[in-house]
Amino acid sequence: KNGQTDDSVTTQANDVETDEAKEEEVEEEASVVSVPYVIVGGGTAAFFAVKGIRERDPNAKILIITNEKFLPYARTPLSKELWFRDHSKAEGENDLRFQDWQKRERDVFYRKPSFYMPLKEMLASEEGGVSVLTEKVVTDLDIYTKSLELHDGGVVLFEKCLLATGGQPKQLEMLHEDPKVEERVVYYRTIEDFQRLLKASKEGKRIAIVGGGFLGSELAVSLAHMSKNYGGDVVQVFPEQANMAQVLPKYLANWATKKVQSEGATVLPESRLTGAVYKPDSDRVTMLINDSDMMETDYIVVAIGLDINTRLADSAGLELDPVKGGILVNSELEARRDIWVAGDAASFYDISLGRRREEHHDHAAVSGRLAGENMAGARRPYFHQSMFWSDLGADAGYEAIGIIDSSLPTVSVWAAATDADTPRAATQSDSVRAGDETAEAQDAATTSVPADAQAQETQTPEVQSTTDPEAQPQDENKFGKGVVFYLRDNRVVGVVLWNVFHKIPIARRVIREAKTINDPAELVKVFKLHEE
Repeated sequence: KNGQTDDSVTTQANDVETDEAKEEEVEEEASVVSVPYVIVGGGTAAFFAVKGIRERDPNAKILIITNEKFLPYARTPLSKELWFRDHSKAEGENDLRFQDWQKRERDVFYRKPSFYMPLKEMLASEEGGVSVLTEKVVTDLDIYTKSLELHDGGVVLFEKCLLATGGQPKQLEMLHEDPKVEERVVYYRTIEDFQRLLKASKEGKRIAIVGGGFLGSELAVSLAHMSKNYGGDVVQVFPEQANMAQVLPKYLANWATKKVQSEGATVLPESRLTGAVYKPDSDRVTMLINDSDMMETDYIVVAIGLDINTRLADSAGLELDPVKGGILVNSELEARRDIWVAGDAASFYDISLGRRREEHHDHAAVSGRLAGENMAGARRPYFHQSMFWSDLGADAGYEAIGIIDSSLPTVSVWAAATDADTPRAATQSDSVRAGDETAEAQDAATTSVPADAQAQETQTPEVQSTTDPEAQPQDENKFGKGVVFYLRDNRVVGVVLWNVFHKIPIARRVIREAKTINDPAELVKVFKLHEE
């Protein structure tokens, strides 16, 4: 495999016999399989890649290799809806069914186990199929021999490979100095993390969340909801001035903090974790905040972002993005001939906004599917402007698209909200949130910003325009629903739809058209905030 040769003087026949014996020995000691398609990673991008491959190659034989023990599943419910179900009705810890905000039955798993085939059965089938190797770590990728090595010595030969390796939660070294402290730390990412935290919550434990971004804020609301039924309490700690302060304008970040607090969580902004010590007398961990304040907790949940898994790509000689992180790919999501990348790990070029890397469900689903199609010969470019969403419970949430950065100047349009303006309304059957693949379909259906938008708007919304990210509306209680436009060089580069749903296709079109905005009132015409 590494091009090494035997320099001993032997006959050619002996060489052949020795090589054949070695090959037989390898096959006996470690499984060697050959597949047309292999996917490294078992998340959303991997599952949707399967769909893309099979659309063009119905009899494809596809092998998914994942280091998790579970079949492909969606991560988004792990911080949202799963916490709001009736946990007394769960049929065992691996029963991960839940109801969405519309009370419809869902499951975190994309398909039932019967959808997948045992590897040998899949390889022997003329009709192909999908097989999953769980709890397997790929230790080496050779892009020249088109082979993967596994941690247990197994070898997978392939024709086409997709790297959907995602990332691992960023860690805090201070929490690993004492094994007793380390036992109480949860880096929240997987089903196993959910199960562990669920058990602690049911036992009425105190849970401290480190991180004020999307995940940390969603978990604070979800765990606070659990504490109302099981006791215990939830504390959220982060260095910023308010929840999601790195992405939301100050007034919205402040509103989000009040929302988290109203759900029952204690929020400690401008607070940095600087140490942690296990106390045997209380069987708790004492957290040191800002080098001075102390707080006891049973568990520490860390939600401070992802470190992208690029080890495999780096060792294989693939080019990494030194600025955005991830693996550099071309417009067809190809990193090298017959090697594709999708999901969190892909650093791609956005024709509207430049080089980007995204860590959201919609991007994982659409890029995974496109990569799968291209593996099967489609040769389609990736130009999808992905969206993401965040919910603070069932009654407040937002959808967003583009560059969402609180340091950018913003223009916002606001109106009074109604009872229908909640995340519940966003889980209709034609919504990406509902698990349907409608992001591209919705975009195609919206070919341009409505020309008659001004005529359609029957009332005049409040408009907040500022180039100062610190500025706040005069009365933030009036802002029940609205749209926040993020500007760069007087062009819209990002949009937050606050308690406004099913408008992402319009927002996507506004960004793609890249029009110069001279008058903020122009943006008022685009979104009908007063629809009955």
